[in-house]
Amino acid sequence: MSSEFSRLIRYVALAAGFALPLAAEAQMFRCTGKDGKKYYGQTVPPQCAGQPLEQLNKQGSVVRRIEGQLTDEQRAAKEAEAKKKRDDAEAAKEDSRRNRALLATYTSERDIDDARGRALKDNQLAVKDVEARIGKINQRQIALQKDMEFYQGKNKPPAKLLEDIKNAEIDLSAQQNLLAAKKKEVDTINAKYDDDKKRYMDLTRRK
Repeated sequence: MSSEFSRLIRYVALAAGFALPLAAEAQMFRCTGKDGKKYYGQTVPPQCAGQPLEQLNKQGSVVRRIEGQLTDEQRAAKEAEAKKKRDDAEAAKEDSRRNRALLATYTSERDIDDARGRALKDNQLAVKDVEARIGKINQRQIALQKDMEFYQGKNKPPAKLLEDIKNAEIDLSAQQNLLAAKKKEVDTINAKYDDDKKRYMDLTRRK
């Protein structure tokens, strides 16, 4: 038995299952067949197999709709649409949470400017701290280089001296990378508070 035929059997069984209570209440099924004609019946008309169904009460009003048999493409499209709705709802929920947090954090645009100033000041202090460490490493390298000059044309430099020189180079590279990252944080900080200020202004002006 093919999967297509199996789905058709399940669909007919499902629809037929609704027919028992409907018959007692004089409710009916209605569908538009593949030929475009309307079909009615207290049980599912054969022409309705695989088609969308409507259940009607005795007044002729629709009380329930049953989806028709979907193709693989239609099923995939429906799942994609449902996923998009879930993603949109989650994004809206997160946006609402951020807005509430923003309004709870700041009471004015001046608060945002002050917070930006503190963040930039902290960043500048961090930059100076890294620059000071780089300066100390440079001084250490100068001293190590003088030690190396002592051994030029003489005995082989001690292993400890060579290891210290290598470690100084590694430390310098690490601090230089950290300094570059700290300097880039300025753009990140400004972008964050620009966004916060814009959202704050939009939210407070809606009230």
